[in-house]
Amino acid sequence: MTHTLIFNKPYGVLSTFTDPDGRPTLGDYIDLPDIYAAGRLDYHSEGLLLLTDDGDLIHRLTDPKFDHAKTYYAQVEGVVEDRQLDPIRRGVIVGGQKLKPAQVSIIDDPKFPPRSDPVRDYHPTTWLKIILREGKKHQVRRMTAAVGYPTLRLIRVAIGSIELGELRSGAWRELSSIEHQALQSI
Repeated sequence: MTHTLIFNKPYGVLSTFTDPDGRPTLGDYIDLPDIYAAGRLDYHSEGLLLLTDDGDLIHRLTDPKFDHAKTYYAQVEGVVEDRQLDPIRRGVIVGGQKLKPAQVSIIDDPKFPPRSDPVRDYHPTTWLKIILREGKKHQVRRMTAAVGYPTLRLIRVAIGSIELGELRSGAWRELSSIEHQALQSI
């Protein structure tokens, strides 16, 4: 039987099952054999991570040629005006490389529960919704910094039509058959 699950990765957890330095990993939350993360979220990011024992599905979710959307909520430092996000919409240049254009909009505070290491609150912040179609290392953080707004908190809330929903931090569940079919169509 194939297992595919959605996990709400907490802040400060590696997207691997082991760590020689003893940091928290997926193995501290998930005890299923032969299951692997389909992609990554960095140590300081939170939210939706898909795991499966289906190698073909991992390939479809991680290979850039499949061009599926990944949706993030980013809390950035500063008060952002919509026009200041235009470089991200056009494809901001980071480290001499032009990134693909991303959809970005200012949103109301999504009211996520506080994380284990609270975001410093001595500066005003703005929440952004960012939809990417590529997945370069630290891409959201690099894009927001390039337009002058460092990311303080980053939460992936969707991959394609699969949404994090109300799944609490550190919890996981098997995908429904409808969700699994949606992933198969990627």
